[in-house]
Amino acid sequence: MQRRELGRTGLEVPRIILGCGSFGGIGSAPDLFGQGEGEEEAFRIMDAAWEYGITAFDTADAYGGGASETMIGKWIASRGHRPFITTKTFNPMTPGSDHGLARERIIRQLESSLDRLGVEHVDAYLAHTFDPDTPVEETVATFEGLIELGLIKAYGVSNVNAEQLRAFLIAGRPSAVQNSYSLLDRGDEREVLPLCTEFDLAYTPYSPLAGGWLTGKYRRGEPVPVGSRMSLRPEPYEHLRSDHTFDALERLAGIAARWGTDAATLAIAWLLARPLVTAVVVGPRRPDQLEPAVRALEVQLSAAEDDELAALFD
Repeated sequence: MQRRELGRTGLEVPRIILGCGSFGGIGSAPDLFGQGEGEEEAFRIMDAAWEYGITAFDTADAYGGGASETMIGKWIASRGHRPFITTKTFNPMTPGSDHGLARERIIRQLESSLDRLGVEHVDAYLAHTFDPDTPVEETVATFEGLIELGLIKAYGVSNVNAEQLRAFLIAGRPSAVQNSYSLLDRGDEREVLPLCTEFDLAYTPYSPLAGGWLTGKYRRGEPVPVGSRMSLRPEPYEHLRSDHTFDALERLAGIAARWGTDAATLAIAWLLARPLVTAVVVGPRRPDQLEPAVRALEVQLSAAEDDELAALFD
């Protein structure tokens, strides 16, 4: 498994990171807590990831209302493996409970995450989104204090725009950015990625397949598959339901067939070829869904092939 340094931290991560957002729920959505993968399937996914050399797991305190961290903690205890752990905080753990990045809440949430995970520290702790109600200086000072205490090794941000990232960079020294980025979602190329370059930040994008759109599972004029992201949580991807997207996806499938592979593998390979991408967070619902990411590590795109893929969705 290829590895990269996480920004300037001295910590290394595999180029594929296991996203655990579907363990016990579908992300942080309270109305979907209890859905997603149960413990048995989550263990099968983590076992398969570890066998592939995917030794970094990404979670959040609010994923499944804490179920994701709990399942990871039980897996660690039962298998005796210690993955590189990234967890995040901001969202409410239960409907109506508090949220945010105030000092007191961050400390409380980290303590509860450590308990659920059964570890003494997490390797990377991220602000799950920007908190407009808490001074960035307070949030940064809290994160940096947790590093001094040895409770986290590094901190960073997720789901931020360029202005919000600049605010964190003015206040402190975050090490990583985790935003949505894919062939279908390239907004970070304008300002966020240049900032990552300027300040030597790790960039670990999630949703590399745009909620399944880049796998080809959604077909023009057909109902979405039961249990898919578009059936459970369509809002982030509803804008993709257009003839332009379907046309581009059909061209992507044709290119994949011509190159002897599949669309999902090509989409992840395109991300891995980005010089600024440290690692890609993939969120499989079954163990076999790890295979495109693993195959993508072996794909070497020429400059012309890279440009051809990028141009599909312009």
